[in-house]
Amino acid sequence: MVVVTGQNKVSATPDDAMSSSDAEDDFQEPATPTATQAGQALPLLPQQFPEVVPLNVGGMFFTTRLSTLRRYEDTMLAAMFSGRHYIPTDAEGRYFIDRDGTYFGDILNFLRSGDLPPRERVRSVYKEAQYYSIGPLLDNLEDIQPLKGEKVRQAFLGLMPYYKDHLERIVEIAKLRAMQRKARFAKLKVCVFKEEMPITPYECPHFNSLRFERSESETKLFEHHCEVDVSFGPWEAVADVYDLLHCIVSDLSARGIAVDHQCIGVCDKHLVNHYYCKRPIYEFKITWW
Repeated sequence: MVVVTGQNKVSATPDDAMSSSDAEDDFQEPATPTATQAGQALPLLPQQFPEVVPLNVGGMFFTTRLSTLRRYEDTMLAAMFSGRHYIPTDAEGRYFIDRDGTYFGDILNFLRSGDLPPRERVRSVYKEAQYYSIGPLLDNLEDIQPLKGEKVRQAFLGLMPYYKDHLERIVEIAKLRAMQRKARFAKLKVCVFKEEMPITPYECPHFNSLRFERSESETKLFEHHCEVDVSFGPWEAVADVYDLLHCIVSDLSARGIAVDHQCIGVCDKHLVNHYYCKRPIYEFKITWW
């Protein structure tokens, strides 16, 4: 006996039945890929650039020759416009570089004719030259002020143990004290000393050096820590205490921190016999707003 349910009948005649080969055909990829599929499957052709290249660098427009951008082979610009990388274009067809274009004109001027920026823009152009990996421009900028002087200054600061750590300590202490007092400014004591220990009349330093001979027991008599928040020194160089103070203030100011300082005396710690420490103590005032 045949039972008929309420479901639709499924015809099973040989003519209407779907063969396995037909079913497979329904699930095959189309012969011609879609645009999205083509973009994923097909490799991009090398990008072609015109001889005169219009540029949009962060919203600023420039025009230069392709040979100018490829002036130095080992630069990012040469790589970008080598054809190996895809560079997007804006609505006007300019090649877009997602970078602040303020100093890009200085970059182009160097690539065109070797011109260097004026002194007030040297630091900023140097950062851009680092980004674009333009070695010849970096070398030229490092040989002029203010970068040449900065190299000398950094050589001096290299003699300072934990210089950057001490700067961070000054900032952290000043911030903590200002927040605790709900104050606009904070004060802290800083010791800056060049010589490690005072020299008695019976001792003479080595020629052209701050070092001198002392027995281990005598050395321990002169060892102590001044009662200050941060201490810089000692070091061996012609640069003196005021030079280091200038570095400290300059580096703090470069971070947007307003700082004043004044000498408030010397450490009067008694060391041995009638000799005292005498390291200068400075009061630093950090103003936060």
